[in-house]
Amino acid sequence: MTLDEKPDTAPPGAPPADDYLRRRALRRGSAGWLLLTGLGVGYVVSGDYSGWNIGLAKGGFGGLAVATLLMGTMYACLVLALAELSAVLPAAGGGYGFARRALGTWGGFLTGTAILIEYVLAPAAISIFIGDYVESLGLFGLESGWPVHLACFAVFVGIHLWGVGEALRFSLVVTAVAVAALLVFAVGAFTEFRADSLDDIPVDPGAFGASSWLPYGLLGIWAAFPFGMWFFLGVEGVPLAAEEAKDPVRSMPRAMALSMGVLVLLAAVTLLAATGARGAAAVQHAGNPLVVALEGDGGPTALSRFVNYAGLAGLVASFFSLIYAGSRQLFALSRAGYLPRFLSLTSRRKAPWLGLLVPGAIGFALAAGTGDGARMLNIAVFGATISYALMALSHIVLRRREPLLERPYRTPGGVVTSSVALVLALCALVATFLVDADAALMALGVYVVALAYFALYSRHRLVASAPEEEFAALAAAEAELDRG
Repeated sequence: MTLDEKPDTAPPGAPPADDYLRRRALRRGSAGWLLLTGLGVGYVVSGDYSGWNIGLAKGGFGGLAVATLLMGTMYACLVLALAELSAVLPAAGGGYGFARRALGTWGGFLTGTAILIEYVLAPAAISIFIGDYVESLGLFGLESGWPVHLACFAVFVGIHLWGVGEALRFSLVVTAVAVAALLVFAVGAFTEFRADSLDDIPVDPGAFGASSWLPYGLLGIWAAFPFGMWFFLGVEGVPLAAEEAKDPVRSMPRAMALSMGVLVLLAAVTLLAATGARGAAAVQHAGNPLVVALEGDGGPTALSRFVNYAGLAGLVASFFSLIYAGSRQLFALSRAGYLPRFLSLTSRRKAPWLGLLVPGAIGFALAAGTGDGARMLNIAVFGATISYALMALSHIVLRRREPLLERPYRTPGGVVTSSVALVLALCALVATFLVDADAALMALGVYVVALAYFALYSRHRLVASAPEEEFAALAAAEAELDRG
């Protein structure tokens, strides 16, 4: 493999590598642990407002509850592994950088591409859901369609272009509103809670192991995995802010642990409160399950209208945060040469402007052209599960291969913890075919095209001076010295 040391022309007297990275620099020290925690929760909070309830139609309350427990365990284990890796390798590449160090260039590209699929498709899907909320609320007389989708991408990409510090502060405020509204919802819904509402879906007599708690049998648990993931999907993106964080060695593990703690609490409260207040059968297909849970047979209430507006805030928070994540993953892959290098150029405000505009344009085109948010989310889940398996494997490989590597934070449980994440991620990957085989095959097709580009072109033109590549080169040199 050839590493291209001179990717751009530099001014006279300036080292080529220095000039290349100068034109691709992010604003360091812009995010402390609080903003990073808000980012982690913001990635995910829209999943509490919609999407998760479809898991009731796949597995019933018992099936979705078990799936949520297992997927929560997977994310908790993965987050603990990533906390260690992000303290060791604090670069914008996140999961790609970890896999590059542990699994080589192919592993890095496989992981980075899977993450990119997740973070390009998810905002497109959420923009469609935002349009649906805007229409249902009757805001300004607008209907869901391409003008609303375009406004979403234009306004929120514009805020990101303004600067990372301003963007993350905006995200924190909107996320705080969405989380507070979820807690208010829970207080109202629990006043109507009835335990017999949890298992009111008719039992499928032909399903193996079927019961009132598992109306679709044991297989329903597996089919509900992707929807249990929606309570947590995206939290793994916090390390993508590592280069822009204050003291990433300390702030990253703290932010990821706090984010996961908040999300576990919100998942448990939302699942129990929404299902127990109205019944699993009533909310399983609802586009706005929290509103349906509050309204009952009496129509809209002041609380249900408040939660409806808050749902829009939750969607905006996740949409906004996922745009950030996608831009940083694209930036890192481009800076290292895995994707066209011009995509990693940054503006005077140190924002990767093409890394924001190009995924935004693709996301808008998908949203306006298909209008199928559920399928795009299923494609995003497919990419996510592949990346989780590879990131967990990266932790295991680095622990085994580089036991003496300085680790300011160490994952509790070590490789046992990351092994649990790996096994559950592979189970979730298979489950995506149970839910929507066509979506999984579409994602696989995108993956194959990307891999062909890497195999035939970009793997011969990687940039040695990119941080993730330097980390890997140093590790290889140290290993060579040890063997000598």
